[in-house]
Amino acid sequence: MRPLRILLGADTYPPDVNGAARFAERLGGGLARRGHDVHVLAPSPDGPAGRSEHDRVTIHRVRSLRCPGQAAFRVSPPWQAAGTASQLIRELAPDVAHVQAHFSVGRGLALAATRMDVPLVATNHFMPENLFAHAHVPVRLRGGAARFAWQDLRRVYRRAQVLTAPTPRAVELLTRETGLPAIPISCGVEIGSYGHGPAVESRPATILFVGRLDPEKRVDELLHAAALLPTDHEWRLELIGDGICRDELEAMACTLGIAARVRFRGFVSDAELIAAYRACAVFCMPGVAELQSLVTLEAMAAGKPVVAADAMALPHLVRPGHNGLLHPPGDVRALSAALAEILDDQVLRRRLGAAGRELARGHDLSATVESFEDLYTRIAGITEPGSPVLTSAA
Repeated sequence: MRPLRILLGADTYPPDVNGAARFAERLGGGLARRGHDVHVLAPSPDGPAGRSEHDRVTIHRVRSLRCPGQAAFRVSPPWQAAGTASQLIRELAPDVAHVQAHFSVGRGLALAATRMDVPLVATNHFMPENLFAHAHVPVRLRGGAARFAWQDLRRVYRRAQVLTAPTPRAVELLTRETGLPAIPISCGVEIGSYGHGPAVESRPATILFVGRLDPEKRVDELLHAAALLPTDHEWRLELIGDGICRDELEAMACTLGIAARVRFRGFVSDAELIAAYRACAVFCMPGVAELQSLVTLEAMAAGKPVVAADAMALPHLVRPGHNGLLHPPGDVRALSAALAEILDDQVLRRRLGAAGRELARGHDLSATVESFEDLYTRIAGITEPGSPVLTSAA
């Protein structure tokens, strides 16, 4: 198979810190290391358009503006994203385009690819619940807003020959809300990056959360659950990430009387993040809007047991009694009991953690890259004789 020229469209990309941005970066780097010519179209992190290279990937930045009310997030004007996408396709003549969102950059690239007969793949990382708090959508309007958001996504993604989502549950949701068929392909993790064998736990035993400090992550429930842990036990709670609820959560820790045991670390480097995974006793993900949860998968790759909400796609990763425990969303006492059960038993932690690492091997990034490479070659018409042909998602 000859090397492909691939154009990825990402509305969020590093230095942005979130699962979709990390996935796009890892996919692009993995494809480039396999010899493909990979280009990424993404908003500028500081405003002006530009071009750079990282990890063998060429990154084309569209001029961006600060998103109102979101100091750390920038968006590209739709007309500029569309114009840049068309210009880039003319310049590069890519074999395939792959969009990661249906917002301005993804929308512009999908439209340009369709008009210029470039095969298109689309991956969904979106749930309306992830935007409601940021967009200040009143609770009474969220049902209608969600329906509108899904139909807007459909208008963009029906242009693609193939749709993907990270898990079977994410595929089910996407198809139910849009009527579009899709296939599951895990976001994947680089298993080898998270160490080998049992890690040395820090003392006192640490409960770790990694992610945005936003409403749908339910970190408030984690704080209340921690406050219910036996007072004579030694433990601490470490929160990595930032978000719109941070001030509220810091005040809540004080009100609950556990501020001395809770550490808000904000954003950390990749090396610090891996060290945190390796040092914790248990990882907790109480969020209810996870289409996969890359950070949960990373904790599993580090050999750590997981306590997670029995919601959305988390049960695809966490098998109760095998590599962790699930709790009913909103049930703070059940969450506290699950954390206590794992914190109280080091042998159990090691058994669950080892099983989690084995499960994570099935999500190794190399398999994800190969799956997308196969999709690209098929929809670009570069197939071996007798290979099955994928049908359009439209």
